[in-house]
This record gives sequence, structure tokens and C-alpha cells, in this order.
Amino acid sequence: MSSETLVYIIISGITALLIAGFQYYKNKKGMSKLSMLFLFLRFITIFSVILLLINPKFEQVVLSVEKPNLVLAVDNSSSIKYLGHDTEANTLLNQLRTNKELQDKFNLSIYTFGNTLKPFDSLSFTEQETNVNQAFSQLTQIYKQSTSPTVLITDGNQTYGNNYEFAYLDYKQPVYPVILGDTISYVDLKIQQLNVNKYAYLKNKFPVETILVYNGIGSVKSQFTVTIGNSIIYSEAVNFSKENNSKIINFTLPANQVGVQVYKATLSPLNSEKNTLNNSKNFAVEVIDQKTKVAIVSDIIHPDLGALKKSIESNEQRSVSFFNSKSILNQINDFQLIVLYQPNDKFKALFEQLDNENKNRFIIVGPKTDIEFLNNINKSYEFEITYNTENYQAALEKNYTPFFVDDIDFESFPPLHSYYSSLIALVPFETILHKTLNGIDVGEPLLGTFETQGRREALLLGENIWQWRSQSYVETKSFHGFDNFFNKLIQYLASNKLKSRLNVDYQSFYNGSGNVIVTAQYFDKNYIFNERETLNITVADKISKESKTFPLILKNNNYEVDLSSLSPSEYDFKVHAEEANISKTGSFTILEYNVEQQFLNANVTKLEQLASNSSGKAYFIDNTDALIDDLLNDNRFSTIQKSHKNSLPLIDWKYLLAIIALSLSLEWFLRKYNGLI
Repeated sequence: MSSETLVYIIISGITALLIAGFQYYKNKKGMSKLSMLFLFLRFITIFSVILLLINPKFEQVVLSVEKPNLVLAVDNSSSIKYLGHDTEANTLLNQLRTNKELQDKFNLSIYTFGNTLKPFDSLSFTEQETNVNQAFSQLTQIYKQSTSPTVLITDGNQTYGNNYEFAYLDYKQPVYPVILGDTISYVDLKIQQLNVNKYAYLKNKFPVETILVYNGIGSVKSQFTVTIGNSIIYSEAVNFSKENNSKIINFTLPANQVGVQVYKATLSPLNSEKNTLNNSKNFAVEVIDQKTKVAIVSDIIHPDLGALKKSIESNEQRSVSFFNSKSILNQINDFQLIVLYQPNDKFKALFEQLDNENKNRFIIVGPKTDIEFLNNINKSYEFEITYNTENYQAALEKNYTPFFVDDIDFESFPPLHSYYSSLIALVPFETILHKTLNGIDVGEPLLGTFETQGRREALLLGENIWQWRSQSYVETKSFHGFDNFFNKLIQYLASNKLKSRLNVDYQSFYNGSGNVIVTAQYFDKNYIFNERETLNITVADKISKESKTFPLILKNNNYEVDLSSLSPSEYDFKVHAEEANISKTGSFTILEYNVEQQFLNANVTKLEQLASNSSGKAYFIDNTDALIDDLLNDNRFSTIQKSHKNSLPLIDWKYLLAIIALSLSLEWFLRKYNGLI
């Protein structure tokens, strides 16, 4: 409280006393006890009212105690159970979470991790992938400022993601790994890695690269074979020793049959091997009978062109060639799709050929596009001609029907540069992305498609799409989301199939260690997305003939089902819309492979290095008492007492209002009782 306010309060007290005295002491030589009581009550009332008008502020100091956080992160992957340490992990977790001293010193937070970090519910040890680095990335977002020592209960065997050994660079907390496993070295042969393309072309040969690893002391011999069904299609003898403990085999296999072909690579195990599951690995290749060829035509140089090529060719079924508006002439029949980038009047001959051949096309419009030329050359749409430009962001149209579109967070992408003009569609036009300006939908399409005269066309009304691909990578650390979206657009434009009210999105084959996800979209007769339809999928095992039915769950703007519970095999499926009685069929293969069963030991070296770099310490599962003692006695993890100074205005003090009401009421009652009113 300031000295000035204190002076005001003193003056208020004197003023209140004078007013009260004037009322009850006036013209009186002396005062009775009752008058003195009245004077006191009136003084209290007047003084309280004046205090409310001054409204002084009082400072209040609040003390609080802040305990450090203790993060317990437990590996919930199936490798823990496979190595026989699931009981030990459960016992240790219960020991830590029920320890009274730890509870007194720390705020305990418990998480489990496999592919992602999750709040603790229970331990099942069934996760099919381990991404330790992703767990640290998510913890970094939670514990940025506070002191949070982290106990990491794991075998250290990561199957996916970046090297967690350097996670300490972002996660500024001491890490205490508890190692589930031993350091005993066993003799072991394994297929460390197998690299193969996802697609191959009929009557061609496709390359395969295999990395074989030996862990042992003496010299050994083995046989590497690749089989399809019961037939051996490749075989090679391999020798290993302590010095020569790895071998890379490169070979080619023939693609003689269209469809998904499943192969099995096997490295004959030694008699003394403890783990033989890592001696074999299944892989698959989808054999197709042709490659989609896409021509990109442009008379200017722009970063978009490289981004388009990279995105389209991320699908190995497609190839891209560049042309200018003259060199493409008389070659258009060599391509299934022509992409015209910012065309001008030099494209006139090309447009005439495309119209004569009724070819599908994808036109990208930007500030360098000749809008008047486009208006004159086609009969499907026209632009209101302006020469002003604007930057537009995108918003997804969820009722787009021709194919399934994932929302890859288009609204966060950088704006595209385009003409400030309206598109007038002269044929039915379906919008994929809307233009938005400062977050407001301007009612104009940014990207859309239409079908006319038996061909398909798409319009993208903006340049700098290369920034979208870059932003997608920044957000997800992968180009996959953007490339997948763009390749669906290319696939639609390169085909002339009629659109369907039920679209199903799936892969031809899935790795056994990954998620098996099938998604679908259903549209009503007006081709508006229907959220009320009941979709079911019936999956039939081609080998056992067993069939199962699963419901598809509505998720965002699509229906989705997770079939990861299915065992490795070949399956036929049918997605059925119950009310509309519409169905779609297909088939996929789940490969038999469990990456979590490829390990024999804990990764002690990497866990100890992580502990050392993060100023923590590593422990084996049988030495956890030392872990508890170190956590309790480490001076870095001390309880902090904090004081908070709050400024409280008197007007917020409700008791003062009660005092005013009480003094006025009591004065009135006493005056009434004594006949003075």
C-alpha cells in the first residue's frame, strides 16, 4: 500500500469521526453510553463507505511448494515379452509408483510407449513397433521448463524412427534407463535388412538387396535362399567369420505374373542358434503390366516443376517427362496425362491436339498464365479477367466425391499466388480445395475437377505448390502425406473410370509389423458425404476360408477400420453400405514378419550412452534399489518453495459490505428500540 493511500485512509477516519460526532455530540455537554454506541456505529458505517470509494489495495504473499516431476516411461512393445522381461517390468513399475518416499519428493507421471507415447493405463506388451525417439519428442513438448528426471524402462531395441541416442539434445532432462535384458552374446545369423521396390513391371526383372549379419567367434557356413511358394528361385552359399561378419547380396528376380507376389528370404540357421525367427523374412512386390507416363509442359522455369516431378514419381508406377509447348506436339499419345503449367498462347496447337484426341489434362494457373487465351481456347469454364493478384490459402471440401481425399492440414499450408478473379464453370465442377483469405472462405475454388465429353480435367488456380510439399515435410518429417494426396489426383486424372458413391482406400499388401488400415467414403445420390450410413467390411482368408465382419467407424471425413488383429495371410474383402446396398470388393496380403522378435539382447551400449549424455545413469533391472536411492539423494531434484505476491483491492473484500450492513442495521434497531425513531 502506498503512503499516499495511507494518508487518504487517515483523512477518511478523521472525516468519518467528525461526521458521526456532528450528528451525536452536537450541543451536548456529555454523552450517554447509548449515544457513544450510536456514534461508534455511525463512524464504522461512514468510514467503511469512504474506504470503498478510495478502494485501497493490499498485498498478499502466498507461499506454494513445487515438487519436481518424476517421469516413468515404460516400453510396451512385444519385444519385452518375447525376451521374457514383462513380469520384471510390471514389478519395477509397481515398486516405483507405490514408493512412499518417491511420492513425497516427486510428482509421478507414468507413460507407456511403442510407436507413440501414451498416458499409462495398463501394460500389455503387444505394440508391434518401438520408437523411443518419438517418445522423447513428445515428452519434450510436455516438460519444457520444469525439472523432470526420466526413468526409461526398456530393452533399448528401437525398430522405427531416428536414433534416440541423441534425444538429449532436445530433451533437456536427465534420463535414467533401466535395462531389461542381459549382455550375454549368443551365436546368431540374421537377415538384418532387405531392400526391394514396392512395384515391378511384368516381364521385367527387379533388384533385391539383402544385408546378412553374423554374431559369433568361429567361422560358419550357411545357405541363403529365396522362395515363392514351394519353389526356390534364388540360392547362394555364404560364409562368415568373426572378421567377416556381414555380407551384402544383390540379385534380381523375374516378374512373371501380374498382382502381389509374396516371397520368403531364408538364411539357414546354425544348430547352436537361440533365435531362428530372424533368419527369415517375407517380402512382397506388386507386379503391374504398365507404367503411367505423365508429361509436364511448361515454357517457364519454376520450382513447382521439380516438386511436381518428385511428388508424382514418389509412386514407382509413374514416370514424368518435361516438354515445352512445341516439343510435346505429336507425342501426346505416349502419355496418359498431360500437365499444362501456366499455359499461354504458345500452347494453342497443343490444346487443339488434346481436344482432337480427347485427352485428360491438368492445368495449373498462375500469374504468368494468359487468362484471355484460356477463355478463348476452352468451352468448359471462363475467368473474369483481372490483372490483380492475391495470395490464397486452402480449405478442404469434405463433400468431394470422385476419390478419397485425406485432410493433410491444408489450412496450415502457405498461400498460393494467383489472379484475383472468379471462375465461371460452364460444366458441372467439383471443388477439392476452396480459396480462403485471412481464414475466410471467398467462395471460389482453388483446386477442382470436372468431367466433360468423356475426359477428365483438373484446375489448380495458383503457383508455388512446392511450398506445400516443403511445409508438409516440416510438419510431419515426411513427404508421404502430400505425395499421397497428389498421386490420388494423378491417378484419377489418368483414368476414365466412372465415379462411385462408395470409395475404398487400401494397400495391396501390408507388413506384419505395421497397422492394417482400410478407409472408405460413402456419398448419397446427390454425391454429398453421408455420415449416417452403416458400413461393414467382411474379410475372408483365402487359405483357411474363415471370414470375419468388422464395422467401419466414422473418423473425421471418412470411415475407417483397423484390421491389425488379422494374422498374416491373403485376404479378399467386401465393404458394404447397409442402407444403400452398395458394395466394393478387393484383396490384400498381410506379410508374416514381427520386427520385435528379431532381437536377442538389450541394447546396453546405446542406453548407457544416452544416460551419460543426459547427465543420468543406467541401471540393470536387478539393481533398482540404487536407482531409488540416487533419485532421493540427488540435490538437483529438490522441492522449491515459491512465493506469489497478489494485489487485492478492498472492494473485493466481501466482509466489508457485511460490516456496513451490520452497523446500519444495528443502529436502526437500537434507535427503534429506544424510541428515537
